[in-house]
Amino acid sequence: MPLFTRKSPKQGPTVDGGSQFGSRSSMNSGSSQGSHISNNNNNNNGTPEKSKPPLVFHCQLAHGSPTGLIHDFSSVRELYQKIAECFDISEKDILFCTLNSHKVDMTRLLGGQIGLDDFIFAHRKGRPKEIEIVKSQDALGLTITDNGAGYAFIKRIKEDSIIDRIEHICVGDHIEKLNGQNMVGKRHYEVARMLKDIATGETFTLRLVEPVRSGFQGIGPRSQSRASGSGLAGGRNYGSGKETLRFKANGNAQIEPKFDEATVAGIEAINNLLESFMGINDTELASQIWDLGDQKSNSMDFAEAIDNSDLESFGFTDDFIIELWGAITDARRKSTTSPK
Repeated sequence: MPLFTRKSPKQGPTVDGGSQFGSRSSMNSGSSQGSHISNNNNNNNGTPEKSKPPLVFHCQLAHGSPTGLIHDFSSVRELYQKIAECFDISEKDILFCTLNSHKVDMTRLLGGQIGLDDFIFAHRKGRPKEIEIVKSQDALGLTITDNGAGYAFIKRIKEDSIIDRIEHICVGDHIEKLNGQNMVGKRHYEVARMLKDIATGETFTLRLVEPVRSGFQGIGPRSQSRASGSGLAGGRNYGSGKETLRFKANGNAQIEPKFDEATVAGIEAINNLLESFMGINDTELASQIWDLGDQKSNSMDFAEAIDNSDLESFGFTDDFIIELWGAITDARRKSTTSPK
């Protein structure tokens, strides 16, 4: 399995003088620095093979900055560290990243994969705000995700929900505190569970941090429920190239072919189930569930695979596992019956 090797800190990322919002005209495309796929550089005959070119990703701060060259990372957390070094900011200042758009657009959110041609935009912390909310209904109408580096934030707001009626709460807001308790470092499902456990009729306080916006250029749809799709259809979360850099649950990164139609459909269906049953949206978690069921022939083997993985800690019910298995088999069936 190809992994990434780390270089000396002396070869850290650099910022060049590229223009704002995605222009690559002044990038140093001939740079010799970059992330390299580790290999033995020899073929089976012992003859040295030509080394693969370095992987370099282009990045800007979403509210405007020169273009940076990011490389030498093998996880989302390391990616955030490299972006922070590149722009001389604190890693804690980065809320999340979007791909190929500087807007707060959750359909472009960087998840478990980056297309090799994708342009990264990093969104920084902006204004904090504290809001008192009465839980007048069982469901708040929130879908929560996280950035993979300790920050949970709002990915979607359901129309006409409790949260939708509070104009100061927006998609992209980081949930920093709940009733004074620090949420930094918690995964999205932990935050979602704590919100769900608040009794109906109870009043609670959220401290949120919104991303920095740059005039009208940074404003996306407030309620992503009105947007088409969840970000998986059409490969929008996976870049425009034929290959993607995928972050694995074991902390390694691997270059893989772009997902086929069945895989995309299956992961999207699993993610929809996670949102319906748990109030979270996590493409990497959905991908991991798909991988566990991909080669299984029945729901019992699939359930056993989940029990023997780190997903066992979620405590999925038998009924939910059957729902997940149904999503996997439906995606397979549609793939085999669709016209070629």
